[in-house]
Amino acid sequence: MSATIDAAGGLPRIIPLPDTSTMPLPDTAIQYVSPSTLATPGGHYSHACVANGMVYVSGQLPIRHDGVKLTESSFEDQARQVLANVAAALEAAGSGIDRLVQVRVYIDSVEHWPAFNAVYAEWAGTARPARAIVPTGPLHHGFKVEVEAVAKA
Repeated sequence: MSATIDAAGGLPRIIPLPDTSTMPLPDTAIQYVSPSTLATPGGHYSHACVANGMVYVSGQLPIRHDGVKLTESSFEDQARQVLANVAAALEAAGSGIDRLVQVRVYIDSVEHWPAFNAVYAEWAGTARPARAIVPTGPLHHGFKVEVEAVAKA
């Protein structure tokens, strides 16, 4: 029997918890999304996963759908490509920018913060998801920005 202690009234007493053995389990199906509009993932992951009504977008890098890495491009061009990749992953998962809940941004230098804000504001429009920008130092392959996101499906 599961129980919790309630100290109300000054004396501890045991309150039985409800039997959860007959409650329906939550939907545990996971849909992996790797659309042809994005480059093939470079590791053992999907561009996005849909689970329990939410879309989880893996960290997107400035790589075009044909596999060309934009390592020599300006920060702004890399940011635009990354955000286009996030939008493509969301669309393939049946979601969109307007359904974003949280965005996490990794930049190689805090100096890029204002430039990212400008590109992001144009891309996000009226959407205002929770967001964090994390200056990390050098990113792999010489990229300057990576973005992951969570949205409602």
